[in-house]
Amino acid sequence: MEATVYILRCSDGSYYTGLTKQPIEARVWEHNAGLYDGYTAKRRPVELVFQEVYDRIIDAIARERQIKGWSRRKKEALIAFDYEALPALASRGSAERKQNGD
Repeated sequence: MEATVYILRCSDGSYYTGLTKQPIEARVWEHNAGLYDGYTAKRRPVELVFQEVYDRIIDAIARERQIKGWSRRKKEALIAFDYEALPALASRGSAERKQNGD
């Protein structure tokens, strides 16, 4: 069964990363309907800004965890499909840029 990793932009400008096995449109609807008490419940409406589909749930879980650990800037590069920027936005690269005043 397929699983989708997704990123939502919340009404406050924050991002929420999630995982679902149901159709993505249905899951986004659930977030916007406030069916569950969680991060997005008080940050509605939300907008789907990124999704990736995986054949294996274990791969989707690993990807969701990876993205959740990323900085806002790195998530925004992913959303923009700027894959070339991702390595430079790794936490180690970000720390080096801060030390150099970038």
